[in-house]
Amino acid sequence: MKFYSAEQYQASCEELFLRYEREILKLLPSARVEHVGASSIPSAISKGDLDIFVGVDALELECAAQLLTTLGFQEKVDTLRTTELCMLESTSTDDVAFKVVANGSEFECFLMFRDKLRANTSLVLKYNDLKMSCEGWSQDEYRQMKFAFVEHVLALA
Repeated sequence: MKFYSAEQYQASCEELFLRYEREILKLLPSARVEHVGASSIPSAISKGDLDIFVGVDALELECAAQLLTTLGFQEKVDTLRTTELCMLESTSTDDVAFKVVANGSEFECFLMFRDKLRANTSLVLKYNDLKMSCEGWSQDEYRQMKFAFVEHVLALA
């Protein structure tokens, strides 16, 4: 696994986010569309991918996820899938994922994690250190380490 400094990827991710935000809102005008993940956190290193939070009414989640596939996305396999969360990944060369989330659900944790790191640069430095320590690891090994860090951050008052 290779990681990039914020200077190497964040500007292009922001441009890509703005483009997808417009496309998502054309399909789902009442959705809450937010940039999440490392690319949304100043100074965070990343694999260079873009994560987009798409918050919708719980009763509309299935329909919303289906509509979003028309933008060149498919449901991500081997990941958590519930009635309140559907992960979609791009079928194009864009390294983009949609986190389709029921508003008010526990999966708003993507927003909470982002906001906690945006508010605390020492957490960003720890996150960066963790990522760099995982360089060369498998995706599964990296995810386990990252999950433990995310849980720790979310537990902070």
